[in-house]
Amino acid sequence: MGRMDREPAVAGTFYPGEPARLAKDVAGLLRSGGPAQKALGLLAPHAGYVYSGAVAGATYARVEVPARAVVLGPNHTGHGARAALWPDGAFRTPLGEVAIDPELTAALAACPGVRGDRAAHLREHALEVQLPFLQVRRPGVAIAALCLGPLSLAEAEELGGALSEAVKGREALLVASSDMSHYLEEARARALDARALERLLALDPRGLYETVRRERISMCGVVPATVMLFAARALGATRAELVRYAHSGEVTGDRQSVVGYAGLVVS
Repeated sequence: MGRMDREPAVAGTFYPGEPARLAKDVAGLLRSGGPAQKALGLLAPHAGYVYSGAVAGATYARVEVPARAVVLGPNHTGHGARAALWPDGAFRTPLGEVAIDPELTAALAACPGVRGDRAAHLREHALEVQLPFLQVRRPGVAIAALCLGPLSLAEAEELGGALSEAVKGREALLVASSDMSHYLEEARARALDARALERLLALDPRGLYETVRRERISMCGVVPATVMLFAARALGATRAELVRYAHSGEVTGDRQSVVGYAGLVVS
């Protein structure tokens, strides 16, 4: 297949489409965090910046972004392969191109179940909204981009192990894109999200996956988060820190139907 860059799908809706405004807004959101530290991975939300940008900004501000990142997002559209890898070229944002790292992408292409596939990515917002934060934190950052469907626990564990091997010797930040509970009353959302976050903070990918399934927590990026945790543990992770938790009702005023957002750093 020939090279094709991935054009922005949600610029002007989830985040500003005008470059100067976007750069200013992201810089402002990043001021809410710090100090920065070396990290293996992070969890960040992917709603519109007006809702979850403060959580994402505080989280990205806490990490030193290296020259490469692997961005793992859920598949909201249902299109494409179950573990879909954008094969080449670049992701475009209003801030410019984010190059696809060829070596890292080639290593991921050899992982079990991973397929080069653009269809899963074309309209998917979960990876796209992470990119301006990565660009501002590390101008010139290159990525590998995986869009993940409903993998089993065994498949997530296998992919996490393969991902850890793929990034060894290629310093790369593992970015898992996920919101937490969706459209629940505030207290219920907080309670369910706390159960998932407990497993995340314990660096327990199996417990996270099983808790979300058992409790029917509507955490859309549980598979990316599980894969990230398996990979980070294999790379020697020893701790996770919750940077910030919030929900949409803090912006909208509607506390009867909220979406939860969490930012977490794994090191």
